[in-house]
Amino acid sequence: FVAKGITLYLIGEANDYTGKGLSGGRIVVRPSLEFRGVASQNIIVGNTVMYGATTGEAFFAGVAGERFAVRLSGATAVVEGTGDHGCEYMTGGTVAVLGKTGRNFAAGMSGGVAYVYDEDGQFASRCNTAMVSMEKVLTVAEQEASVDRKVWHRDQADETQLKKLLEDHHKWTGSQRARELLDNWAQARLKFVKVFPNEYKRALGEINARKAAAKSTDSVAAS
Repeated sequence: FVAKGITLYLIGEANDYTGKGLSGGRIVVRPSLEFRGVASQNIIVGNTVMYGATTGEAFFAGVAGERFAVRLSGATAVVEGTGDHGCEYMTGGTVAVLGKTGRNFAAGMSGGVAYVYDEDGQFASRCNTAMVSMEKVLTVAEQEASVDRKVWHRDQADETQLKKLLEDHHKWTGSQRARELLDNWAQARLKFVKVFPNEYKRALGEINARKAAAKSTDSVAAS
């Protein structure tokens, strides 16, 4: 429940329920400076991390356990891999996973967006697509040309959001994984998958269509 204006910066590792109910603050967990392993291949936080987090952001320079971002409802989180059931019952927010996930990713996910780096091309077999679709992360130009702005997550291009997440992750944690992806962005982008809940996409379209209609009506009335 870290509040806005507070940054919790941990060098080491954290246990289960880290970031539960995050309410506007920032959480950073990175390995010890003496750590000689590969962060993206080692567990750094436990299970059920970011449970029900509403606002704020979190950066984990390593892999999380099971049920990462379960019931996330508005916060932003970056991690370098997850166990099973990632983004389970997620209703809002943004998640970036810079490595492998476990099975049953996105089960019951009805809102928000997750960007997953599918390095081995096997993510489709680990994602539960009962309520979500898997889409490509397009360049800004491609998205502007081919995707109705009414269904843009947070009214921003996916490429813009994702690169900002990687840049922030590197800034706060020194993540080598994030640095490598940014340095090879043209190739890395092609391996990212956007996990987009079907109901959220439909709702975005309807809400923004109503806003546009109301704005048009107001303009006519004013003239």
